[in-house]
This record gives sequence, structure tokens and C-alpha cells, in this order.
Amino acid sequence: MSIDLPLIWAGVIAFGIFMYVVMDGFDLGIGILYPFFRDKDERDAMMNTVAPIWDGNETWLVLGGAGLFAAFPLAYSVVLSALYLPLVIMLIALIFRGVAFEFRFKAKRTRYVWDAAFIGGSVVATFAQGVVLGAFIEGIKVENRQFAGGAFDWLAPFPLFCGAGLVVGYAMLGCAWLLLKTEGKLRHKMYKLMLPLTSLLLLFISAVSIWTPLAHPAIAERWFTLPNLFYFMPVPTLVAVTILGIVRAVHLKIDWQPFVLTLALIALAYTGLAISLWPNIIPPSVSIWAASAPESSQAFALVGVVFMVPIILIYTAYSYWVFRGKVKVGEGYH
Repeated sequence: MSIDLPLIWAGVIAFGIFMYVVMDGFDLGIGILYPFFRDKDERDAMMNTVAPIWDGNETWLVLGGAGLFAAFPLAYSVVLSALYLPLVIMLIALIFRGVAFEFRFKAKRTRYVWDAAFIGGSVVATFAQGVVLGAFIEGIKVENRQFAGGAFDWLAPFPLFCGAGLVVGYAMLGCAWLLLKTEGKLRHKMYKLMLPLTSLLLLFISAVSIWTPLAHPAIAERWFTLPNLFYFMPVPTLVAVTILGIVRAVHLKIDWQPFVLTLALIALAYTGLAISLWPNIIPPSVSIWAASAPESSQAFALVGVVFMVPIILIYTAYSYWVFRGKVKVGEGYH
């Protein structure tokens, strides 16, 4: 029996990117929410919910990038050439944000500078990620296995709209995380924010769901022809059910449910993306098989993944277990 290594590697990379979006999404979301909270103790508590774990979350970004380079070098070269500027902007923003994590707790007179770096780094990194996603969905021009577009092809309405949408999505995820991890007045404020953020995100999801098939006939055909329509109908149905679940959890003030349901919403959006683009790793026409490395290279790299991914999962789960529970205002990482 032959093993479809490109398919396995596509699954590994998709898993790594999804884990990054989930696990770095909520701490980026905290930075996005920061401007709405001026109290020093509340800001400290917000940051303390992720201070012990934030840097480990970005391991998954490294896994996704390294996996793309090892398994799909054509996709790596084309995608990076097409999206070089927003990716560099994202990395610079993440650096500023990472430095701010450590410096703001020690700074006295200049704390406002590091607060600004934390806010700016979080917003810019998130927006850049959304732009990359939107540009990827729009498609990348490839000729003779090379990028054939311009340096600013990503600077278009749909990618910019996706950037704004991801800012709202991460803010919602951060809000749900803080419902899970905080108490008292801060928790109460998060409950007030949760439903407006949910409504705003639903508007972005609806707009993208309409915009994408209208702009791309191939995606419209994928979703709306029979029998595919019946196969894929559970995705939008589950989105509606999940939104209703979030509304119910907020009204009943069940702290853990909004976070879990927001994760489910992200997973459904990710599933919708996969359905729209599969099997292309460079939309609209280069498949995972056309872009894959030699089988021997993929098999060699896969051996390392088999050992490393379980280790990453174990130490990630352990760190979250150690720092479980509510974070009180005035206590935590300093």
C-alpha cells in the first residue's frame, strides 16, 4: 500500500497553522483589547493570563513554516515571494510585542511606551495575518513554477477586509479567554464586550462568505452545486448553532463555554477555507502534489515530525495545566 506523503504533510501543516491561530490568537486578542482598559491592575491581570505561556504558542508558527519549506518548497518560494511584505511586517510586530511582554512589567516611567508596543504589535501582527489569508484566498499568479505577480498584489480590498475581520476574531477569542481566566469587575466587563464582538465577527464571516463565491466562480461551484451543497451544508448550520451557543453562554454566564465555542467557530471557518481551496496549496491552480518535494525528502522530514509534534503537545498541555485557574488582579507574573 502506497502512502500519500503530500496529503500527510498537508495535514501536518494545516494542523500546525490551526494550532497557531488558536493558541496565539487569544493572546494577540488581549493586546487588541488593551486600549479599552486603562486601569493598570486590570491590564496587568490581562497580561498575566498569558505571560507564562505566550512564547510557547508561537512554536506552532515555526512548525507550519518549516513544514512548508521541507515538504512543499515550490509553495514556500512562491507564497513568500508574493506575501513577503505583510509577512515581514507581521514578524516585526511580533518582535515588538514579545519585547513589550517582558519590559512593561519592569518599566516605571516608560511603561506607556511598552503598553503602546504591546497594543501596536498585537494589532499590526493580527491585521498582517488576515491580509496574508485574504491574499492567499484571492490567488497567487504563477508562471513556470515562479511567482509572476507584483510586490503589492496583496494590497487589495478583499485582503484588507480579511485583515480587519481577523482583528475582530482575535479580539473575540481574547475576550472569551479572559472570561475563562479572570474574575470580578474585569470578568464583568468582558461579558459586556463578548456579544458585540460576536455580532461584529458574524458580519465579517457573512460578508466573506458572500464575497468569496461571487469573486471566484470555482469556489461558488465547489459550494453550491449538487450534491456538494448537501455535503457542505453542515458547516454554515453549525456556525449558526455555535453563535447561538455563545449568546446562551453569555446570558447564563458560564465562563468556559464562550471560549470553547469560539474555538469551534474558528475551526468551522478553517474547515470552510479548506473546502473552498482544496487541494490547492497555491490557489487557484497548484495542488499539493504539484508543489511537493521529492518523496525521499518528505519521508525524511516526517520522521522528525513524528517525534517532535507529540513532545510539543505534551509540554504545551503541561504548561497550561500548571497555570490553570483564575488570575486575580494584583497577582501573577511580575
